[in-house]
Amino acid sequence: MTEQTYGEYLGTRYGVTGEGPINEFISRQDQRLMLADRVDLQALVEQYGAPLEVAYCPLITSEIHRMVDVASIAQHTVGYEHPLLYAYATKANFAEEVVRTALTAGAHYETSSTADVQIATRLWQNGTLPSSRWVFCNGSKEDAYIGAIARLRLLGHEQVVPVLDDLDEFDMLRTCPMPMRFGVRAREFAKCAGGDRFGLVPEEISEVAALLDGSQHELVLYHAMVGSQIEDEAAWLAELTRAVEAYCTLRQTVPSLRFFNFGGGMPTSSYALDFSFDYRRFFERLFATIAEVCARFDVPVPQVVGEFGRYTVASHSVFLFEVGKTKGGRNGDTPWYLLNGSLMVSAPDTVIVQDQQFIILPLEGWDTDAQEVRLGGRRTCDSDDAYPRPGGEPLVLPKTDGGLIVAVFGVGAYQQMLSGKGGAHHCLNPEMRRLIIEEGPHGLKMREVAPQSLSQIMDALGYDHVTTIRRRTPVA
Repeated sequence: MTEQTYGEYLGTRYGVTGEGPINEFISRQDQRLMLADRVDLQALVEQYGAPLEVAYCPLITSEIHRMVDVASIAQHTVGYEHPLLYAYATKANFAEEVVRTALTAGAHYETSSTADVQIATRLWQNGTLPSSRWVFCNGSKEDAYIGAIARLRLLGHEQVVPVLDDLDEFDMLRTCPMPMRFGVRAREFAKCAGGDRFGLVPEEISEVAALLDGSQHELVLYHAMVGSQIEDEAAWLAELTRAVEAYCTLRQTVPSLRFFNFGGGMPTSSYALDFSFDYRRFFERLFATIAEVCARFDVPVPQVVGEFGRYTVASHSVFLFEVGKTKGGRNGDTPWYLLNGSLMVSAPDTVIVQDQQFIILPLEGWDTDAQEVRLGGRRTCDSDDAYPRPGGEPLVLPKTDGGLIVAVFGVGAYQQMLSGKGGAHHCLNPEMRRLIIEEGPHGLKMREVAPQSLSQIMDALGYDHVTTIRRRTPVA
């Protein structure tokens, strides 16, 4: 790369200036990197040190409201009858403050497991989850999951909807003594690798509809899961047409059917500074396509359900690491910046997801010469603990001999769930200190979760009551 400062590099590469907005949720003010214009990341590092995780919950509210507002504008532009029904896919992040914030912002609830429904039940009982919100239960369901769904319904929540993934689930749930609303997941539209194991084939869906006819239960939702990602909008919408045609065919014989769930995969600006996606155009085309197909089949348009996981929560969390040591590349290769943590442990998508990107920015050094670098986790002894992956384009960061703090954005979805909370992690890397920031009645309020201690790790591994004894090293 040509010689330039880091700030000049960002300006050339992304059109970013040294002051002002960097993207929708990152900015720089008075040479300080800011999260959502309200959280000074440098100030937090100065007070709490690094590594540090910052979870800023008001961003969750902003993302939900923005998507609902954009969909509402598109709905009225097209003249579609029903508003979007926004469901938070809780598997993206189960943390209490995250789920509570999403529900407070108006989201409905999408579950994926037994424990997930048990959490929903508790939140409903304490008033956090209003009775007016839908609870859509997806995934393959073992007996415990089915039992948790039935219990929630028997306790009185009328808007829990098990989305059938297998006929065995239906055989058990239809014995519920209280009226139950069902959904069916169509297997034929799955495009992502491994997705074809979910759902029912058309003949099974027809069997469910026939068995429900005349019973106290009803079929209300058709779940297509058109694709796991929506970046290729044109291809996604072409597949959508087939799914809506299948919905309409079923609706002609099942008048109770009234929801069409297109699944998840909504793109987010959390992972790349050059992100571009026209949400309004997407929803205008979505609503227009559904309306056109329904008119052709002479059936009423359904209310559209979307499941928003990573879009809802990816942007709200950031990791802050210190470059503890630098190391030259072998034979002139790209040099290493070794972090006082582990991206492999804290952000496992760096290993799991091919070509996964994260926005990584330095807190300081914007006037310093830039260079291409690779990041390595200093707290694991694993060659896979490197970012970018081999063959990927190197990062560009300011030159440093150590001490530089880098912020890793877009880590609020899936990373903590895949890495796990508590217990022992790869190479016994401890969980970093967390700061949870929420909106309070008089401004922001913050609480601290202490970093994981060595004794907690040892206890999890069965080394009870381990005491580390330091002895003076003999000197000859």
